[in-house]
Amino acid sequence: MIGLTKSGILNSIKKVDDERIDKNHLILNSIKNFEIKENDLDIDLSLSIPQTSVNDELKSKITKAIKEDFPELSDVKLNILAKISSHTDKRKDALLPGVKNTVAVASGKGGVGKSTVAVNLAVALAKDGANVGLIDADIYGPSIPLMLGIKEKPKIFQKEDKVVMQPVENYGIKLISIGFLIDDDAPVIWRGPMASGAIKQFMSDVNWGELDYLVFDMPPGTGDIQLTLVQTIPLTGVVIVTTPQEVSLIDARKALKMFNRVNVPVAGVVENMSYFLAPDTGKKYDIFGFGGGEQLSKDLNIPFLGGIPIDSRIRIGGDKGVPIVFDLPDTEYSDIITGISRNLAEQINLINLNASSKVEILLDDEE
Repeated sequence: MIGLTKSGILNSIKKVDDERIDKNHLILNSIKNFEIKENDLDIDLSLSIPQTSVNDELKSKITKAIKEDFPELSDVKLNILAKISSHTDKRKDALLPGVKNTVAVASGKGGVGKSTVAVNLAVALAKDGANVGLIDADIYGPSIPLMLGIKEKPKIFQKEDKVVMQPVENYGIKLISIGFLIDDDAPVIWRGPMASGAIKQFMSDVNWGELDYLVFDMPPGTGDIQLTLVQTIPLTGVVIVTTPQEVSLIDARKALKMFNRVNVPVAGVVENMSYFLAPDTGKKYDIFGFGGGEQLSKDLNIPFLGGIPIDSRIRIGGDKGVPIVFDLPDTEYSDIITGISRNLAEQINLINLNASSKVEILLDDEE
């Protein structure tokens, strides 16, 4: 067909107005397969977006743009090959060469269900096809092994010139925790530098392999471990967990400001314990208030990833070591958490795209 080339198709795709398409990184090699059969076009397009961002709306926009520029086409069969974008940073790549993105799940105070949120988000990301690791960075209260139902210890072996640990796996998650290295009833009586040193070892002395996301379940507050993490490795982003009540929101604001000061992008806010649905009547109760997390997001101009309701099955899943998104995948609550994980994946992708654009601008200025 005269005029129908990879270059021409690429120019058509670049006209599509959609934040998921990074036009600066669309190149001829983005078109992996290109075949014309009579007046039909078969095309495989590679985009740096999570698989969860691929939907009929995006496909329709692209095919429409191509057909408008090439009206002689009878049909366009589009296959989008999604890939998870990577946070490119020399320090991160040196310390964790196989890890694309590092994401902290944090809160300003304890008792908001941060660890439960971190576990279920990690499992949800893995169920969507991502390779996920989880560091239980809450040194003084390591609860993740219980929540993931893991009792075995990590294996230790020699790798090149040092001894490393192999993370333990369950539900598609690679996990390391201080809980594996101490007795269940033994308190961790460490000063800040010792706890911070353990977090460093969890990154440098663990065989993480290839990961799309390495999630850090942070301790509450804004102390030594948080500062050690951001000083050791540039985080791709952070998720702030809060409840709707004002006493939680006050501390969530402090955590947000801390990460802003150390230049860590905020991927969004998750409101836990948003409401309670009575199982017998279906009536909704706002036990801890209403809309606080969403209002916090609006006030600070950051994404609101979603709200998770109170449900005893979420707590039961954590206690028995079977996260609800794995144990009860067809429930409304699992759907909510999965939706939040997909919103997080999209925000991480946007953070990486914005970072890439800034680097390109800096390079252009240097030239």
